[in-house]
Amino acid sequence: MKLPKLQLHTRILLGLLSGVIFGLLANRLAFSGFLLTYVKPLGAAFIKLISMVVVPLVFASLLVGTASLNDIRKLGRIGSKTLAYYLCTTAVAVTIGLFLANTLKPGVGLSRELRTELIQNGAEQANAKIGTTFKKPTMTDLLLNIVPANPIRAFVEGKMLQIIFFALLTGICLTLIRPDRSRPVISFFEGLNDLMIRMVHIIMKLAPYGVFALISAVVAEFGAGILLALLKYSIVVIAGLMLHVIIVYSSAIRIFSKQKIAAFFRGIRPAQLIAFSSASSSATLPVTMECTEKNLGVSAKICSFALPLGATINMDGTALYQGVSTVFLAQIYGMDLSIAQQLAIVLTATLASVGTAGTPGAGIITLAIVLKSIGVPLEGIAIIMGAERLLDMCRSVVNVTGDASCAVVVASTENEM
Repeated sequence: MKLPKLQLHTRILLGLLSGVIFGLLANRLAFSGFLLTYVKPLGAAFIKLISMVVVPLVFASLLVGTASLNDIRKLGRIGSKTLAYYLCTTAVAVTIGLFLANTLKPGVGLSRELRTELIQNGAEQANAKIGTTFKKPTMTDLLLNIVPANPIRAFVEGKMLQIIFFALLTGICLTLIRPDRSRPVISFFEGLNDLMIRMVHIIMKLAPYGVFALISAVVAEFGAGILLALLKYSIVVIAGLMLHVIIVYSSAIRIFSKQKIAAFFRGIRPAQLIAFSSASSSATLPVTMECTEKNLGVSAKICSFALPLGATINMDGTALYQGVSTVFLAQIYGMDLSIAQQLAIVLTATLASVGTAGTPGAGIITLAIVLKSIGVPLEGIAIIMGAERLLDMCRSVVNVTGDASCAVVVASTENEM
């Protein structure tokens, strides 16, 4: 009797669970060094394979999608809806984080000894991530950073906002020149887009093994001990992330689309699992595009615009985490944040999330910006570094889910499902 072939998300989930078990055993039986030396590189190779196709896939799909619209007004309408959705859900995410942190008070009651131990354990890692130079972003900075002075450099450095801007401008200009001149260019990028999608299909066959390597290395390296010290803080962050997904995204899909909520979460599951394992919404982008188009029925035009933009500027999970973390650290240092300061957190976290790279640990850098804006000591970042990796994985799932929900909502309002 031939056994039925398991679906991709089931195989990825099995890889995830077996990786957790193997990582716990490695941490407990003290052979984590072997795992980090020989297994972790396999996970890193898988992430590099996915990251390899991100830039050409985003540029080709966005250019083709823009050129095929043949209507600049429709592009402006889609863009305004997408930006409005991302900014509104990000502001709501920060507000949820602040509400939970103020209500549950995770930073109250932490002993001085434990706080000192956490600072000592995380200081070096925190300093390596946040560096010494950062500033609160302004709207002018954000707008200027969108325009590439050198498109080739933007491609080399993977600056997604600049790549998106250049792809949109190129696609628009292709609609404005003679069809006999534009058609060969569009055909070339259609072929490149198909090539990248086929490459994603091949890479995804390795996903269960890549997920196993990634998650087992994380569990073996960090274990579960440090989380106990930060248990209340971690629970508040994860609870906020779950509430945001269940309430905000589900409500948006129910109100603005005919997509069934259960079908949405089932369709996006492979991307969520990859995001959890890699802690990177940018690396997950090709998988998110594949799931959203094939499983959820969103048109390629909407996917090629909303999802690359979302992987760059939509950081709801990161923004919520920043809200909770800021109040948590303020509570530890005995600071009472005023309403004005908490409103400043909402504004700063929303703006900072627009410029956050969708890579592991990038949320720490923007957290430093938020803390500095209201005067919370930056040294406090070291306190939460022990739980950073797990929370980074969880908030990446939320970021990816938000990208897909936006694509569904915008496609539904544009009759592009």
